[in-house]
Amino acid sequence: MPQLTWVGKDKVKNHHHDVPFRLLNTQYTFTAKEGMPANSTGNKIIHGDNLEALKSLLPEFEGKVNCIYIDPPYNTGNEGWVYNDNVNDPKIKKWLGQVVGKEGEDLSRHDKWLCMMYPRLKLLHRLLADDGVIFISIDDNEQAHLKLVMDEVFGAGNFVADVIWQHSIQGKNDAKSFSLHHNHTLVYRKSIKFTLGRVSRRDEHNISYSNPDNDPKGDWRSGDVRSPNYRENLKYIVKTPSGKQIEPPQNGWRWSEDVFWDKYASGEITFVSNETKVLRKIYLCEQGGRVPETIWFGVDVGTTREANNELKEFFSESPFDTPKPTRLIERVLQLATHKNAIILDSFAGSGTTAHAVLKQNAQDGGNRQFILIEMMDYAQTITAERVRRVMNGYGEGTKAVSGLGGNFDYISVGEPLFLDDGNLNEVVGEASIRQYVAYSERVTLDTSDTLQAVNPHCLGLKDDALFVFYYQVNAITALSMDFLATLAVNNLISRPNSYVIYADKCTLTPDIMQKYGITFKRIPRDITRF
Repeated sequence: MPQLTWVGKDKVKNHHHDVPFRLLNTQYTFTAKEGMPANSTGNKIIHGDNLEALKSLLPEFEGKVNCIYIDPPYNTGNEGWVYNDNVNDPKIKKWLGQVVGKEGEDLSRHDKWLCMMYPRLKLLHRLLADDGVIFISIDDNEQAHLKLVMDEVFGAGNFVADVIWQHSIQGKNDAKSFSLHHNHTLVYRKSIKFTLGRVSRRDEHNISYSNPDNDPKGDWRSGDVRSPNYRENLKYIVKTPSGKQIEPPQNGWRWSEDVFWDKYASGEITFVSNETKVLRKIYLCEQGGRVPETIWFGVDVGTTREANNELKEFFSESPFDTPKPTRLIERVLQLATHKNAIILDSFAGSGTTAHAVLKQNAQDGGNRQFILIEMMDYAQTITAERVRRVMNGYGEGTKAVSGLGGNFDYISVGEPLFLDDGNLNEVVGEASIRQYVAYSERVTLDTSDTLQAVNPHCLGLKDDALFVFYYQVNAITALSMDFLATLAVNNLISRPNSYVIYADKCTLTPDIMQKYGITFKRIPRDITRF
């Protein structure tokens, strides 16, 4: 498979492994005021570098996110984003210098953009569920590059579509060349387990349906009775109830003879024109949504102008040049999510994705949860503020919009769990370290009195194995016979078959470990790094 190369790729290809795992610290929880409708809770708005935030989400959400929508910088060269070709942000300069090295001094804006995107896409791929899907909005500046990178990260066979969104309707007479009216949205699934939804029907989609014969099942339209491909077994003569014979079409009928008469019995097939023709009825009442098309018109899903007007309802003016309308993200949710889906947007901007999630929940009674990540300082004043107003209601007088309810945690990206020398950062606290180790072992942290009575260092049980994290801030811990004697496993209803025990060192003999089914893991060397 062809792969894209660029300056610095060899430095960032596996950089997602080197990104430090940092704690996510909840700053506050916002809950809609009393009287608002019920909506999803446990939503998250994370302020911080989205590369670090994505890494920190892995323990809890790896393989659990159902739908990702991102609208990354388009890299026009004129944007005010910190990774562009005029980059002056000290943090990003330092990052490029550390990760890419001296090559970073000569990167083109496309090289920089790809260096920025690649490790983020790798982490997004890990967070996505097996039946999940990712939508990425982009324009022609990076669409071709992004397509090749997505083929590499997600697999070319998991490409679903390149959706063209008509972001503006009126032409620009001052355009120097073509007047641009579209963006791309690349759609990739995680695997073949993804199922694409349908688009809601509108009156214009039903104009070919009518009920000229007062059929009790309601409006219908005629359907094709011919087989699309030649099948010898489908070329049979149909004998009508009155004894007339109807020759098969050139390729044969659409169904086997038994199925044909089953459909006749159900009323789906009838005979017309004095029993010389076969009529198939397709009933409107049996039609669900429509198969989505790859061109999304502004009148259906909104335009950039509509998005700007939406933001003006929250703020005195639109803080972004090219925001996305809520209706666009609602279309994504309709096609790609179920009622309990987790939706992630790691370039959150004005919070449109959260707005769309709350609206969709209000429409169908869903409990979708959103996770937003925004690295810029406006995460609090714009991103979170918009979501607060959506939950509580906004606008005045005739323009007042009722609140949708719900709540979210506002979170910052905190201290790294591991220091540069590989040791645990004890500043984060023992509880956070225990939580991380439990996640890394895929163990549900159990703080029940029953397990604590076994030993306060116990993490939890999984697959008949007891997981123990024997750690003390001011002392060296040893897995020894004395420590084993402190495990009061008789307090459990069922004795574990094996043990996974973390400690600083181990003094047990191999025979003892084999006898009791003990696996020793050394702190911090054997703590899994995400």
